[in-house]
Amino acid sequence: MRLLFITSNRLGDAVLSTSVLRHYVETYPGIRVTVACGPVAAPIFEGVPNLERIIKMPKQKRGGHWWKLWKSVVLNWWDIIVDLRGSATAYVLLGKTRVVLPGNDDDLHRVQQMARLIGLTKPLCPKIWVGKEHRERAKSLLPSDDLKAVLAIGPTANWGGKTWPIENFKQLVARLTSTDGLFPDAHVVVLGAPAEREIAASLIEELPESRRTLIFGNESLLTVQACLEKADAYIGNDSGLMHMAAASGTFTLGLFGPSRPENYAPYGLDTAFVCTDKSYDEIIADGIDWKSQKCLMTDLSVEKVIQEIYKRFEQKD
Repeated sequence: MRLLFITSNRLGDAVLSTSVLRHYVETYPGIRVTVACGPVAAPIFEGVPNLERIIKMPKQKRGGHWWKLWKSVVLNWWDIIVDLRGSATAYVLLGKTRVVLPGNDDDLHRVQQMARLIGLTKPLCPKIWVGKEHRERAKSLLPSDDLKAVLAIGPTANWGGKTWPIENFKQLVARLTSTDGLFPDAHVVVLGAPAEREIAASLIEELPESRRTLIFGNESLLTVQACLEKADAYIGNDSGLMHMAAASGTFTLGLFGPSRPENYAPYGLDTAFVCTDKSYDEIIADGIDWKSQKCLMTDLSVEKVIQEIYKRFEQKD
């Protein structure tokens, strides 16, 4: 059997879509998989079982990326075509079963919506397949002492509006890793995109070199995923990295303001989210300049975030 899986340009949406891909991979062992997605998201699919090909789809004028995709797959027969971008592509290819997402339903979490699309009443958690080489690389980047806690922090996002102030992250990490904190003297992994390191600079400066690992585009996304698997907790803004952390099985706390947790909360085995005092609807009602990088997360206090973390770990004790 052969599957053509067309998914998002965006990393976070692509991670959520792996819940659908997981269903087909696990339902049809040995199914050969071709993934079409944006260049940023492409690396998370490199470990998919029986992967035949990843087709990167950088956006082009006048929908040229769709024409290019069609030309690259039109000569193949597809037992299953899944298009989570709602294009017409699935209908102009040779195939048996076609599954096309018509659009987003804001009454449901995206994972729940996609589960319904493929006939599942209980969604599968997103999954990123990681190989031995990436786990070995992660092992070399993190402390060899298994008793030492690892705290992963995602202090950036793709838009300044949903980026919690870096000063708050500094206070949060200082309190959590203090001698009387939840993770005393923990090793801290700070993560972000290559261009985002400067945003996190003041947090990085607070951490001794011996107690930090910095990953800002200098490691593969599968190595990042392997590091997240070894962390004790991940705390970060609503972002693709947050969704990767949730898929890793590590406790993941997402910080939300001008985005809907109802649709984009971290989805996994051990997740939670905390929101600004102002709801999404109130933030929107005040008016948003989507081109501005002004932070809209200032009324989310450090204390509120810490309370959510402690509540979660107290439940697990």
